Amino acid sequence: MKRRIAIITGATGGIGKAFTRLLIQEDIDEIWAVARNKDKLSALKNEFGSRIFAISKDLSSFDELESIREMLEANKPTVAYLINNAGIARMGNSSGFSAEEIDSSVSINCAAPAALCSLCIPYMEKGSRILNISSVASFQPLPNLNLYAASKAFLRSYSRSLHYELKPCGITSTAVCPGWVDTELLKKEVNGIPIKFPGIVSAEKVALKALRDAKKGKDISVCTLFAKWEHLLAKILPQRLCMAMWGYIIRRYKS
Repeated sequence: MKRRIAIITGATGGIGKAFTRLLIQEDIDEIWAVARNKDKLSALKNEFGSRIFAISKDLSSFDELESIREMLEANKPTVAYLINNAGIARMGNSSGFSAEEIDSSVSINCAAPAALCSLCIPYMEKGSRILNISSVASFQPLPNLNLYAASKAFLRSYSRSLHYELKPCGITSTAVCPGWVDTELLKKEVNGIPIKFPGIVSAEKVALKALRDAKKGKDISVCTLFAKWEHLLAKILPQRLCMAMWGYIIRRYKS
């Protein structure tokens, strides 16, 4: 009998760890936890036990992704869940990004999730779930968060289109679009000024809502009424106005 596995990228913290905590309670034989930091992976395994299979990979590297394909071929599991959570975010003027930073952001936020979907779909069955962690930042252009917002817009569009393609197979693909999420990666101040995060939510609440929505067959999951309000505004307001409102909000944090 094939082993049922879940693959979670960025599994050692924040939303990824919240998904790990939820899926360890499900009918899953093994969770392939993917992250770069070996010490954090070891701590994750110690916390959740032997069903965690720690995989240290740099998802910006084609060779590292190729090694995951080889692991799938060797084990031939049923991929019950693929959760693409790993991502890079940085606020700043686009002219301040190096070519290397741009390449890394696009590789990890866009190319890696799409590649992993392609690698895993042949090992999925009816009822398998793909959850790609996008963001409310995907709903409109965001100056000074331009690269991140654009990459998350790609992931939202890709996920929803993939959902339509896979529907005849009984496989769901859900774009998870949270607002501000309270994790250790969230900067608490800029230039000595404390940052206000309206509608901030826990990683656990995002993951729980996302799993529920995926099981309902939804192609998008938006956690909290505040985030849903932002989604609605992005639909009805001109994008120039949305950008101006965002620019007004972040003006005090710009150097």
